[in-house]
Amino acid sequence: MVSFTLPGLLSALLLLLLPASLDHLPASQRREAEGGIGGGLHPIVLIPGVTCPDLEARLTEAYRPSTPRCGRMTGEGWFGLWTNRTWEMDPERAACFVDQMRLVYDPVLGDFRDLPGVETRVPGFGSARGFGSKDPPHPEYCLGALKSALERLGYRDGETLFGAPYDLRYAPPLPGQTSRVYSRYFRGLARLIEDASRRNNGKPAIILGHSFGGGVALEFVRNTPLPWRDRFVKHLTVAPTWSGGGYVKSLMAVASGPVGLLFVPSAPQLAMPSMWRTFETAIVNLPSPAVFGRRPLVITRHRNYSAYDIADLLVAVGSADGVRPFRERELSKMEYFEAPMVPLTYINGVGIPTAEQLIYWDDDFDRLPEVVYGDGDDTINLASMLAFEEKVGKRPGQMERLKSIKLAGFRHSALVTDVGALSIIMNEIVEANR
Repeated sequence: MVSFTLPGLLSALLLLLLPASLDHLPASQRREAEGGIGGGLHPIVLIPGVTCPDLEARLTEAYRPSTPRCGRMTGEGWFGLWTNRTWEMDPERAACFVDQMRLVYDPVLGDFRDLPGVETRVPGFGSARGFGSKDPPHPEYCLGALKSALERLGYRDGETLFGAPYDLRYAPPLPGQTSRVYSRYFRGLARLIEDASRRNNGKPAIILGHSFGGGVALEFVRNTPLPWRDRFVKHLTVAPTWSGGGYVKSLMAVASGPVGLLFVPSAPQLAMPSMWRTFETAIVNLPSPAVFGRRPLVITRHRNYSAYDIADLLVAVGSADGVRPFRERELSKMEYFEAPMVPLTYINGVGIPTAEQLIYWDDDFDRLPEVVYGDGDDTINLASMLAFEEKVGKRPGQMERLKSIKLAGFRHSALVTDVGALSIIMNEIVEANR
């Protein structure tokens, strides 16, 4: 296992900064970059962060709207539900959005599904242009800068560059777990990679995921047979991944809502937390006892909650319906540290104040808590990063194929927006293409 901090990678940095052709590179650096291009680029599949994919819906007669207006699209076909225009919705339409985004848990199947009468789909699968930022102040989110850098290196959408957006509400399963949504998604992603390989002289693919997309990428690889990985996966890069030991900030989202995550300013303030709590995404990365032990993570006037007390905390914040799916689907993931057994680059920011304890003195979970900070990338705790390295990276057969990169002073989102961090990612892609 290799671990280091930000080096001076001039050649990769130049790939980011120079115009859309390699012709302006100095001859030595152009030859270095074209080392991979000369024999053909390895196809690359991008899996973005949780807010980036679009979501479309259509309503059937089985839908029971919360208000009459919310049913006006019944029978009218597909419409945009979560898109880069969602933030513009008026309050009444935003209330319909909250209603139609909800999931329900089917205890018989042990799986999540859409609200009755609501059908959904993710458009744009296969294209690196099939997703984008939903936060107007931050159009650079969702791998936009990385896509531009890849195109400067010679990647072309639909030829060597691909995207695999997913439904942000669902979480990838462990091998053997039921997941109607992810069974379909994983089959589609496997076909996408196989087709991309065939188009590019049989070259295996580079898979790159950011944030929740890193977790999706990791779980996809871990769900595939080893011979398939050996044949079709050249390199896996996660920068960073939510997958692993969980993180404390996810508790704040469950308790107080997805503040700073889902940008829907016109939605009713108290409706967003209740909507978020129906998502499998909300409960998949709660802190693991294997990483956080019995240290109090949520402190209230009447009780403290550790990673062992997550089910009780769900009840306390008003998410009693989340207890059963948490116990039946997510609890086992907290102990799952299997290695992907492919070359893996694990990139994280460190040295940023990151929530380690949440204090709700008045037991009012509708208000944001006081926060005690520790180390991390402002989202993922350093403890989770180190646990991933220790429990996944040091497994026999993976240790020799893991490169762990920690970037001091880089925030979670900056790993795909800051030019220095992007130079690191581009260097990994150039290396994989040699």
